[in-house]
Amino acid sequence: MDALDIASPRAAAASPGLDLRDALQLLAQSGRALPADAPPGSAAWLQALIDALCELSSRDPLTGLANRRQFELALGQELGRVARSGDPALLLALDIDHFKSINDHHGHAVGDAVLQAVAARLLECVRPMDTVARVGGEEFAIVLPNCPPGFAPAVAERVRRRVAAHRVSAPDGRQVAVTVSLGGAFAPQWVRSSPALWMERADQQLYRAKAAGRDRACFEPTVAAEVSAEEKGLLFGASPLQDAE
Repeated sequence: MDALDIASPRAAAASPGLDLRDALQLLAQSGRALPADAPPGSAAWLQALIDALCELSSRDPLTGLANRRQFELALGQELGRVARSGDPALLLALDIDHFKSINDHHGHAVGDAVLQAVAARLLECVRPMDTVARVGGEEFAIVLPNCPPGFAPAVAERVRRRVAAHRVSAPDGRQVAVTVSLGGAFAPQWVRSSPALWMERADQQLYRAKAAGRDRACFEPTVAAEVSAEEKGLLFGASPLQDAE
């Protein structure tokens, strides 16, 4: 069954009692296809439909990267792993420099092409275990499990260089140069932090990079060994020892 067949009346009526027309139309518009060897309405066909919808709901439609919902899920899972194992994990927050100026001077179509180009460059720089997400308009983030502090500058520099080396073609023939600023923070080890606190730490370093002139990366001076007040609350908030004090 190809993508056009997904939205056919036969497919929509394949499962009595279920109105699948909107779901099938959504998949058809996304260009996704269900397996041709699964009869419409069969368990395999319905499972493929569910899997395709789940995948669609977790992806940014423009870049194909993980969306913010999927990114926050990945953050929470990685924080839990670090709290249990103590292994280092790096979060990189990225922002395209002067993106509004690109849109103003070249138009939103070129701006979209820039977003797609940056997404492609980021994917070239990461491992299969890493999560790359578009978390805002021109904002991206990467979760890197098992990334020792000594590797962080090299990873960020590889990303920065790869983006800066690429040019995006505008309709008038001009080549648009793109740079990114990056901020990095490590998850606190052996402590159950929160995605919001981890992202806040990375954002603080991103703001430093932008204030220092952009097209660069900044990191926390050391891996954050000192636990913040908020993280202490997460760690001890339900502790009977604290209640007894």
